[in-house]
Amino acid sequence: MTERDRRRAAAERTESGNTLAASGTDEAVSPTAPTANSGDTIPDPRDALHRTKPAQPANAPAHATGGVPAHQGADDTPSGGRPRPQPGAGADADPPRTLGRPEEDAASARLRFLGAATRRIARGIDLDEIVLGLCRSVVPSFADAILVYLRDPLPVGDEQPTEPFRLRLRRTDRITDGVEDVDSMGGSRLLPAAAEPDAPGLGAAEQVDVVRAGALLEVLRGVRPVFGETLAARAALTELLGRESPLANAPADKRTIVAPLRGRRRVIGVAVLVRSPARPAYGQDDLLIAAQLATHTALGVDKAVIYDREAYIADQLQRTMLPEYLPEPTGVRLASRYRPAAETARVGGDWYDAIPLPGSRVALVVGDVMGHSVTSAAIMGQLRTAAQTLAQLDLPPQEVLHHLDEQAQRLGDDRMATCLYAVYDPIAHTLTASNAGHPPPVLLRRDGFSEVLDVPPGAPIGVGGVGFEAVELQAPQGSTLLLYTDGLVESRLMDVSTGIDQLCARLSRTAALTGPGNPPPLEPLCDEVLDVLGPGDRDDDIALLAARLDGIAPSAAAQWSLDPRAQAPREARSLARGALAGWGLEELTDIVELLVSEVVTNAVRYAQRPVTLRLVHTDRLRCEVVDDVPQLPRMRRAGPADEGGRGMFLVNKLARHWGAERLSVGKVVWFEI
Repeated sequence: MTERDRRRAAAERTESGNTLAASGTDEAVSPTAPTANSGDTIPDPRDALHRTKPAQPANAPAHATGGVPAHQGADDTPSGGRPRPQPGAGADADPPRTLGRPEEDAASARLRFLGAATRRIARGIDLDEIVLGLCRSVVPSFADAILVYLRDPLPVGDEQPTEPFRLRLRRTDRITDGVEDVDSMGGSRLLPAAAEPDAPGLGAAEQVDVVRAGALLEVLRGVRPVFGETLAARAALTELLGRESPLANAPADKRTIVAPLRGRRRVIGVAVLVRSPARPAYGQDDLLIAAQLATHTALGVDKAVIYDREAYIADQLQRTMLPEYLPEPTGVRLASRYRPAAETARVGGDWYDAIPLPGSRVALVVGDVMGHSVTSAAIMGQLRTAAQTLAQLDLPPQEVLHHLDEQAQRLGDDRMATCLYAVYDPIAHTLTASNAGHPPPVLLRRDGFSEVLDVPPGAPIGVGGVGFEAVELQAPQGSTLLLYTDGLVESRLMDVSTGIDQLCARLSRTAALTGPGNPPPLEPLCDEVLDVLGPGDRDDDIALLAARLDGIAPSAAAQWSLDPRAQAPREARSLARGALAGWGLEELTDIVELLVSEVVTNAVRYAQRPVTLRLVHTDRLRCEVVDDVPQLPRMRRAGPADEGGRGMFLVNKLARHWGAERLSVGKVVWFEI
C-alpha cells in the first residue's frame, strides 16, 4: 500500500468515526443544510454557536476539550456557516486541527452572512429589486421583521430634495411562523401573523412627514444605526411608526435597530430591524452589520434612481424623435409600433413617419441609423427632420434620398443609415418607392396573399456618390403595406431573407382569420407581426409602419386647369358648383363657391402658368389650388379702406382646416370642409 493509499484510508476512518461520535449529540447538522459556499444562501444565525463546539459526551464538562459554555457569545452571533467534519485520531491520520475560539467562528459567520447579503442587494437593478434584496437577506437570518422607508420623492443625483421631508413605507417583511410560540413565552406580539409579506401588517404608518428638530430627524442625521432602547430611538420609532404601532410600544430593549439609509450625499430613508422575544437580542457587532447593509442598500438605491432617470430621459428622447401621432390622410389608415432593443438600451436609430402631400397623397418613410446610442438617436432626428422638409417640397422619392445622402455626409464620417421612401397616390392607386439599402416593403392583398415588393435596394445613406432609383407599383384598393426595420426580421440566429419569409407567412395566417376580402384590423396586425422572431430572440430595435391603402374612387375626385386670367374665378365657381351637384352636396355650394373664388383669385393674380383646381370628396371635402408662385399667402386683417386682404381671413373663418405648402415649382393652397 502506498503512502497516498494509507492516508486516504485513514481519512475515511477518521470521517466515519467523527460521524458516529456526533450522532448522539444535538450539535449534528443535517447533510441537506446549505453551506457557506452555496451561492447567495443566507446562513442561519441560530446555528452559529453550535458550529463552535466539538462533539462531547453528555456528562463531560464544558472546559474538558476547550469548549465554551452554551450561553457564551449567543447574544452577539448574527449568522454563520455550517460545521466542517472534524479530523479523527489515527496512526496515519493528518495532525488534528485546533478548534478556533467561539469569537473567531462567530466573526467568520458574520463575514459570510454579510458577503451573501451584500451580493444579493447588489444584484438588483431597479429600486424594488434592491429593497427586496435587503428584506430577503435579513429575514429570517438577521431579523424577524424589517420595515424600509424611503424619501418621497427620492432626489436624483445632485438635485436638491423637495420639501417637506417625507418618508413613505416602501416594503415590509417578517416571519409569520412561530408567532404563537412567541406569545406563549410571555413576550409582546410584535409580529402580526395575518398580514402578507408585502403589506404593512406591522401596524406602521404608510407615510411620515419628518418634523424639523424632531427625534426622527436627529437619528437620521446621526447616520449610524442605533438600538431601539435609547430615548432618542424610542421617540424616533414613535414618530416614524405612529403611537398605535405595536413596534413603537414594545419594551425598550436591544431587539430593535434603527438604521438610517444614507446615499452618496444625503439620507434617503431608514430601515427598522426587529427581533422577537424568542430570539437573542442584538449585540454591538450587529450594529456594524446593520450599518454595512444600510450603506450598501442606500448606494444601490441611489444608483437605481439615477438609472431610472437616465432610462426615462433616453426613452423620452426616443419617443420625441418619433411622431407623437400619425396623420389621417384621405384614403389611408395608419398604425405604427416602436420597440427598443432591450430595457437597458432604449434609444436607437430606427424611425418612421407619414407626411401628407398635395393631391391627397401621403409619403411613407422608415429608416434605420446604425447603432443603439444617443448619438444614433440624434442623427435619426436630424435625418427625419430633413426628410419632412424635403417631402414638403414634393420632390420625387429618389431625389429625397439623394438629399438625405448629402445631409448624412455633412453630419460626419460613418453616419450610415438605411431608408425607404414611398409615395402613395390614393386616386391613381399607385405606390412610387425608392430604397437606400433598406429591407423591402411587404404588401398584404385583400385575398390574403402577401408578397415582397420588388424595389431596387440601392446603397445606404451616407455612402455618397451613388444614385437612387424609383419604381412605380400598383397598390390595389384594400391592401396593406408594411414598412419595417431589420430588427423585425433579423437576429443572430436568423438572416433577413428567412425573416422576411416568416413575416409573409405570418401575415397570410393572420389574414386567413378574417377571411378573403376582409383585411385584418391594423392594430392587432401590428401586434401580431412584432413576434416574428419569437420572444427573446431580438437584438435590435424595431420600427414598424402599417398602411391600409383604401384609396379614393375616381368618381370622388375632379380636377381642372384654369388659365391665369380675370375670368378664372368665375369659371372655378361654375366648375365647383357642378361637381357638388354631382356628389349631392348642394348645401355646401355657397361656402365652397366663396372660398374657391378667393383662393383662385389670389393664384391667378400672380401666376404665369395655368392654375390647377382639384376637388376630392371622401368623408370630407378637400379643395386644392396649385400655381407656380412660390410665395405663400398669409392671413392679415384688412383696414376699412383696404381693397384686398380679406380672402385668407374668410378661408380661416369658414373652412375646417386650411394650409399652404411649397412645391418644387410653386405652391399649393388647400382647405377642407
